Amino acid sequence: MAEINRDDVAHLARLAHIDMTDDELDRMAGELGGIVDAIKSVSEVAGDDVPATSHPIPLSNVFRDDVVGETLSNEEALLGAPDNADGRFKVPAILDGE
Repeated sequence: MAEINRDDVAHLARLAHIDMTDDELDRMAGELGGIVDAIKSVSEVAGDDVPATSHPIPLSNVFRDDVVGETLSNEEALLGAPDNADGRFKVPAILDGE
């Protein structure tokens, strides 16, 4: 099993501000250990002749010409907004003093 133990999981949970019970810490340590072991086994199979890849088949981007189409006026955009002020969407403040 991988070198991820209960103390490691508890430390990560504290850093992420996640409250976890003792049972959750134990279970998560086992699950993360299993994931690390699976990655290790794949790494062992991949040799120097196997190129690193992020996807099993080649991908390519398909681009189209950027054509300006119809746009909404400011008034039309704000028409369905629950609240607006000074020509902008008005939303509740999430930070104090700003």
